[in-house]
Amino acid sequence: MTVLGAIALPQLPPDRLRGVVEAADESGLDELWLWEDCFLTSGVATMAAALAWSDRLKVGVGLLPVPLRNVAIAAMELATLHRLFPGRAHIGVGHGVQDWMGQVGARAASPMTLLREHVTALRRLLAGERVTVDGRYVHLDGVALDWPPTAAAPVLVGASGPKTLRLAGEIGDGVIISAGNTPDDVRAARAVIGDTPLVVYLHTATGPGSADRLEGERVRWGYDTIADRAVTGGVDAVAEQVERWAGAGADTVVLQPAPDDPDPEGFVRFAAEVAAVRRGSPAAAR
Repeated sequence: MTVLGAIALPQLPPDRLRGVVEAADESGLDELWLWEDCFLTSGVATMAAALAWSDRLKVGVGLLPVPLRNVAIAAMELATLHRLFPGRAHIGVGHGVQDWMGQVGARAASPMTLLREHVTALRRLLAGERVTVDGRYVHLDGVALDWPPTAAAPVLVGASGPKTLRLAGEIGDGVIISAGNTPDDVRAARAVIGDTPLVVYLHTATGPGSADRLEGERVRWGYDTIADRAVTGGVDAVAEQVERWAGAGADTVVLQPAPDDPDPEGFVRFAAEVAAVRRGSPAAAR
């Protein structure tokens, strides 16, 4: 069955994150996902805290922008997380938003080349290899981690257009696509990436003010319509709607609240209830 998770958006002040993590952990949510958006919160720091604050929760971060990190530093950070919290960290990387990369002087002339070089070297380092490479952007001379992960450390790759999707399916252990993709878009992505695991973010709103929040998302992201790009309603209604994205090929569906959702803790509890309905068991049992 498709895994269901929820996002704690970086618009949430860092000092409020612990409450959301604990609510997700206690409610039985399988996965909590975090973002590293400029210039809000660090994905690595928040992931480490979230994993430490929870007992069983799997935590994803997507995406870490590769232009911001030397690949050796990225490998050290990610290997440390995998060693501290084996089997609980899901890590995605991507181009980054090009305007933001330009703001910090890290915009690459060829984002595709950088992504290919970075992900290829990163996966080799996490596999415990000693890596020497002299690429356009990535340069390593006999670099190996002293403390590589003791088990598989998948690297997921974020993608949008067909070229990046094709590259992500080729070089990554999984692919992440953003919210706003319709079930038809998911089917098209699946056709490009083949059997590579696919994570899909999904705009979600529930409770009073849901329609206004989804309209805000439509305007924020520039959609002509929010129809077929979001789910809304109560637990049973959302559980039923999620099936459309799961049936289109998503291996993991991650419910994404609006930045102005008034109850982030309540949202992750809601997501846990949706997951329980999809599993056919009452969430109230937790």
